[in-house]
Amino acid sequence: MSQPFEDLPTTPTAEELVDKAFSRAARAGRAKDGLDAQQSMLQTASNIASDNLENVVTAWPDFDDLDPFYRELADAVVASNTTGDDAPDIGGIDAVRQHLSEVGWASRKTADIRREYAERLANSDIDTARKIRKQAFARIADVVEEVEDDLAAVGAARDDLKTLPDIRPDEPTIVVAGYPNVGKSTFVNAVTNARNETASYPFTTTEIRVGHFDDGHIRYQIVDTPGLLDRAPEERNDVESQAASALEHLADAVLALVDASGECGYPLDTQLALRDDLEARFDVPVLTVCNKADRSRDVEADLYMSVTEDENVEGVLDAAVEAVDYEPELPYDGS
Repeated sequence: MSQPFEDLPTTPTAEELVDKAFSRAARAGRAKDGLDAQQSMLQTASNIASDNLENVVTAWPDFDDLDPFYRELADAVVASNTTGDDAPDIGGIDAVRQHLSEVGWASRKTADIRREYAERLANSDIDTARKIRKQAFARIADVVEEVEDDLAAVGAARDDLKTLPDIRPDEPTIVVAGYPNVGKSTFVNAVTNARNETASYPFTTTEIRVGHFDDGHIRYQIVDTPGLLDRAPEERNDVESQAASALEHLADAVLALVDASGECGYPLDTQLALRDDLEARFDVPVLTVCNKADRSRDVEADLYMSVTEDENVEGVLDAAVEAVDYEPELPYDGS
């Protein structure tokens, strides 16, 4: 399952949609004469408006069908409204659902206007037909403008969600956590760069970094979350807490990195308190890894390593793979 929002098309503004509908209608009208021209203009304008509004709605995936990881992460992203001070107040995914519902209503309403006014046009003279068509155009414009804010909110949500990382919830995943400067990113780079470049994705004021490595013909994801799982839960805002919660659906194992030397700038007991929180939150194996072990091993840990000295890095990775204990689904052999 790939990133479910990356192919969402650009959402038109109400003004763009009205301009498109009426300019296309004008061209259609020039191609015909008399009553046929007025009927063609009405059908073209209403079809353009109705179809484009419907396309806005149908382009979106059903939130209920999303993997829980993406559903919670999407909820956190749109709630954070990261598009800037002038962006509309989007709310969470429930608010996006409501905006899409309003856009869907507008699509149906413009189709209703076409049917209503097409009947009136069919039995009128040319002068009356022009007046009727103009009335229909005014009503179509009113309907589209009525959902102007909904289109803006959907467009803002779309822009934010396209930046989500392409994380595969169906692939075995190792999450790397710990306070800043304990060596998380250095470790992730060390175990992925030789195999596949890591990719960084902006998320609120942080980045989610995703790398991959192969072991036994199985591809593993390794996720580094600077700014997210690198401080105490009480220091996270609501959006960050929700994003951290989303990771609970993703992780198959967690590596909690600590720096016993204290060079990271955080006391060891504070680092271990964060480790304890991870153990309480994640219902998967959480391995305590003492990094910078060439400088200090003064902590009880499951594993010791020094990324800078290339000491036991592969051993930590092997232990993480063993903790994941992933068994691929094999094709049914019929026996």
